[in-house]
Order: sequence, then C-alpha cells, then structure tokens
Amino acid sequence: MNEKSCSFHSKEEFRDGQGERMSAGYSPSYDNDKSVLAFRGIPISELKNHGILQALTTEANEWEPRVVSTEVVRAQEEWEAVDTIQPETGSQANSEQPGQLISFSEALQHLQTVDLSSFKKRIQPTIRRTGLAALRHYLFGPPKLHQGLWEERDLVLTIAQCGLDSQDPVHGRVLQTIYKKLTGSKFDCALHGDHWEDLGFQGANPATDLRGAGFLALLHLLYLVMDSKTLLMAQEIFRLSRHHIQQFPFCLMSVNITHIAIQALREECLSRECNRQQKVIPVVNSFYAATFLHLAHVWRTQRKTISDSSFVLKDLEVLAKKSPRRLLKTLELYLARVSKGQASLLGAQKCCGPEAPPFKDLTFTGRSDLQPHSS
Repeated sequence: MNEKSCSFHSKEEFRDGQGERMSAGYSPSYDNDKSVLAFRGIPISELKNHGILQALTTEANEWEPRVVSTEVVRAQEEWEAVDTIQPETGSQANSEQPGQLISFSEALQHLQTVDLSSFKKRIQPTIRRTGLAALRHYLFGPPKLHQGLWEERDLVLTIAQCGLDSQDPVHGRVLQTIYKKLTGSKFDCALHGDHWEDLGFQGANPATDLRGAGFLALLHLLYLVMDSKTLLMAQEIFRLSRHHIQQFPFCLMSVNITHIAIQALREECLSRECNRQQKVIPVVNSFYAATFLHLAHVWRTQRKTISDSSFVLKDLEVLAKKSPRRLLKTLELYLARVSKGQASLLGAQKCCGPEAPPFKDLTFTGRSDLQPHSS
C-alpha cells in the first residue's frame, strides 16, 4: 500500500466500502514502516461513527494490514467498555446524594422502617409512682394517655434511646441539613470536625452530646429548621447563642430541652394535649419548640449568661411540666405574629427609649415566678 493511495485531505471523503465520510479537520499520521495507519488526535466516537476501526481491523477494498496498531486496539477496547456502561436511574440515584436536604417526615419514616426492637426494650413509658405519690397523681394528676396513642408514644421514647449512626446515610443527611439551615452554607461538611463546636456541640463529634435524648434530639433540631413556621425562630435563637456576652451552646441547650420533653411525656404532663389532638409526635415537637422559645426569651430579657444555664434549665423544666398548655399557647401566638412580621426575638435588642419590645402582648414566666423551686 503506497502513500498516495492512503492520503486524505481536509473535507475529502474516506470510503471504507460503506460510503462513510470522514469529518473535516482530522489528518492521519503514519508510523515509520509506512505499513500501519495510526490515527492520532481523532476522538473514539469519530472512529466508531465512520467505521474506521472496522476498516483498520478487517478487509477493506481487498487490503489487509500486516500489523494491527496497538493504539487502534486500545481505542476499540475503550469504546467497547463505554458501550457497556449503564446510566443510573433517576430517583434512586438522586435520593442518595449527600448534598440533598432531608425533611422531618422523611427522617421519621426511615426510623419507622428500621429495626428498633433492641432499643424499645429499654424504654419506660411512664414514671413508676408508689405510695402517697401514686395516690396524689391518681387524684390530682393529669389524665392517662389514650391507649390508641401508646404505640406513637413508645416510638418517640424508642428514638430517644437510639444513638447517632455514622454508617447510616440518613443520619448523616440529618446532620448536614441542620448545619446548612443554621449556617446558610450550601456545601456539605465533615460529620466530625471543629465546625460542630460552632453550632454549640461540646466536641468535634455530635454523637457524644446526645446522652439522655438520643437521636430524638437531632430530630427535634431538624423539625425546628425544616418547618417554615419555626425556621426564623431557630435562626434567631442561634444568633442569640452567639452573642458576645450572652452566648451559650445552641445544640447542647437544645439537647437539654429535648430531655425535658421526654420527661414531660413520661410523666404524662402532655397526655391531656395528646388526647385532645389524638397525636403524640406533633405535640412533643410543638412542646419542644415552645420550651426553647421560652428559654430564649428568658435568656435575652433577663440578661442570662452561660453561668446561669443550670438554674435556667431547672426552672424551665418545672414550668414546662406544670403549664405545658401555657407554653404551647405562647408559641402559637408568637408564630402568628412572626407570619405577619410583627415579632422578633432579637428585634428588641435594637430598641431604645420608650419603644415597646415585640413580646409585650405575650405572657412569659421568668425566675421570679418560680422562686420556691429555684436554687
């Protein structure tokens, strides 16, 4: 085969017996013995489309090459490998993307599908009372939870027994969602690192701060940031927690409030409201948010600092168990005013002179109302 018979020019035809055309702009090069045609700089797709690979590896116009170029063989193998790649299906691939936010309901549904039987064995649904305490609770205490709600109550308490599983992608998405919603970041972060201390965890691993509340503590934070009605409240409390004087560990404080909610549920303090709504999980969520709101208001208005945290939490627990309906009503009024742009936790800090604070129409209980129970 001579050089003239194999010569191609830009925009000229290359015929391999099938009448295919070579795209413009590619020119072949020859190896040293002039016997093998090596196409350098031509995409594999171009070789495939125009039958050039077949022309070089099979008879074409009664010409059979003595040696098959290694470049041609490698190109054909790569192309065949590309043909075997199967595209991923849409929904399943997207659902496992680490950057995707997760809602409270989606996380809860996941927990309802996994085996939690080993954790359920640990729960004590109600407080055991004996003697005079049992008689007093029977005569003057709150009503018992309706039997039809026991399963939902037990699920809440079971989740509180679960820890953070770093191997579960849903647990990771819950953490990522909390981080992104509070910080406004658009990017994922490591599940361990100093950035969690910025959110108010004590260390680089959030799992170590969930004692007493378990994964329920993270679910409550997720509810707070993913519910459009409470997101603004969560962001304002987070800003308050970063105040240069009144700062406090936001997530750690939230874990303590979740623990208060667990105790209130076990002591049947929420039974009346659960029976009224015929639900448990929404009532516990709202009670958690209402208790957090009250803590933030007391913290800001009474100029609390981190040294006051244990006293504030103790008083808060007494109030929350004694008057859960009062806290829930306060939350309801606050959210109604927020939706109209009339309430802000931190707005009053910028006020001066006779200007009224945004909470003037809301009833909050401070330490002065709980002096007999305070340390």
